[in-house]
Amino acid sequence: MQPSSAGSGPERGSNLRRYGPIVGIVVVIAVIAAVVLLAGGDDDEQTTAAGSGSASSSASGGGALPTGAIPFSQKGNRTDLTFSDKCDTTTGRLKMPYFFAPECYANVADNGGATARGVTADTITVVVYLAPDTDPIIDFITQPIKNEDTADTDQATYEGYTEMFNEYYQTYGRKVELKFLHGSGTADSEVQARADAVKAVEELGAFAVWGGPILSPAWTEEIKARGVICLGCPGIKEPAPVVFPITPSNEQTNIQVAEYVSKKLSGKPAQFAGDDAFKTKTRTFGHVYQNSPGSGAEQDAAAFKQELSEAGVTLTEQVSYSLADLVNSPEVATNVVSRLKAAGITSVILQPDPIAPKSFTEEATKQNYFPEWIDGAGTLIDTAAFGRTYDQQQWAHAFGISYLSARVRQEVSDRFDLYHWYKGVDAPSEGSGVLFPRPGLFFAGVQAAGPNLTAETFRQGLFSGGPDEARTVTTPGISYGNHGLYPGEDYYGIDDFVEVWWDPNATGPDEVDKEGTGLWRFVDGGKRYRPGEWTSDLKVFQEAGSVTLYDDIPASEKPKEYPSPN
Repeated sequence: MQPSSAGSGPERGSNLRRYGPIVGIVVVIAVIAAVVLLAGGDDDEQTTAAGSGSASSSASGGGALPTGAIPFSQKGNRTDLTFSDKCDTTTGRLKMPYFFAPECYANVADNGGATARGVTADTITVVVYLAPDTDPIIDFITQPIKNEDTADTDQATYEGYTEMFNEYYQTYGRKVELKFLHGSGTADSEVQARADAVKAVEELGAFAVWGGPILSPAWTEEIKARGVICLGCPGIKEPAPVVFPITPSNEQTNIQVAEYVSKKLSGKPAQFAGDDAFKTKTRTFGHVYQNSPGSGAEQDAAAFKQELSEAGVTLTEQVSYSLADLVNSPEVATNVVSRLKAAGITSVILQPDPIAPKSFTEEATKQNYFPEWIDGAGTLIDTAAFGRTYDQQQWAHAFGISYLSARVRQEVSDRFDLYHWYKGVDAPSEGSGVLFPRPGLFFAGVQAAGPNLTAETFRQGLFSGGPDEARTVTTPGISYGNHGLYPGEDYYGIDDFVEVWWDPNATGPDEVDKEGTGLWRFVDGGKRYRPGEWTSDLKVFQEAGSVTLYDDIPASEKPKEYPSPN
């Protein structure tokens, strides 16, 4: 069964579209504050028609908020507005120990009742996808960073977060009710993905869904075709108007990589290569990327080559591979490395899956080929958990950019864990930070949507928030909408990237808290860059000013503390 909105072209959305489940282990840990876009406000901004009840201007200056959505910063001199007892009236934000705690929104007398499918005067129905506990494909990919979470622990964690957000966020008299859908197939099963999506909407009555069988965009196609909000779903070619990924798109990533390469690396010697002969040779660039049938990777690669060309950079060689072929045929790695070596590539821009670099780096050592390895924001290759599995003779020459953020020690992060603060116990799921962005982003969208909750007002609420100006280093900046950072209407979350390099001698815990040797270093303490902000200054392989792990959250990013409800 094909959805009415399904296109015939390849799915080319989020650059994690082929490996989304791995996000569930590591990546979104770096996106715990995924609601940055709706956290801030300008005290000088006022409602556009405070006395008429018409739409107000955005708290963050990004655009008009829907009618009835009035943040604290826009109350002005009005005496008819009331706010919940969870509002800190000294700050205008919710009483949560959370740096990105959003503004309080005014109460309303009438929420309009049943404003959309899955919405009544009292409830908002959200269907949460729970993946099978055993999936051979995902188990293979995530083996190096496996944890013990199950569908049951994830469900309990979602329920805890939702209880907290229902109590604290403005939902205009409604409560979010969760219904859980246990996936009926493996992550790549298109038939089962479509059937499950239809069930989520038509049988369970979803206003919104969280998650999905990430290796099958068919899920997202079906959800979108029915006009239902989709958060944390597999990326598709055209996400508008109801699909909201958290990670950047391929196009956005390639814009950042091209700027980085052109400003910092092009026309200069490959001084960080492992081969002494390369170190005095002007860089020649190769590009290695993973390609799967129907993924759109070839079109993305062609667009990336053009992006580099327009920036004055020539790609001497582009090499693609299939993960399935790599797993089944060791000679794939031999062929990839042989082509790079034969072309005289000094600097390899990597945009692979997290498994392949192990084969590539081991093969490069066998062939006595020691180039620079440039991280082009490849999927999870910028994590210590996977980086430690690569050939360290090679990976000692790895650097580049990442949309992850500078890490904080787990014991420090735990002190500011909202689940523990609210419930008084640890979250049932070890990867609770992984699950947080979906409810966090959803509730932020609901309160910004105002009382007339529909898919359109939800989108308008998300789009109203402009890019965050706090520019934190331990959390990526996130925004949606037309803000001029990237071409077109932006349905993807993370806006900024950081420069990184691999330190093979650094010791400490990886992203799943496993002690070991080898960590990524974040340049300038994790300073983040939006398009147009990269400079020519190159500080990789300079330990001074870099950070592997913050021993404490930077003072400028610490939240205001509040007593625990427990």
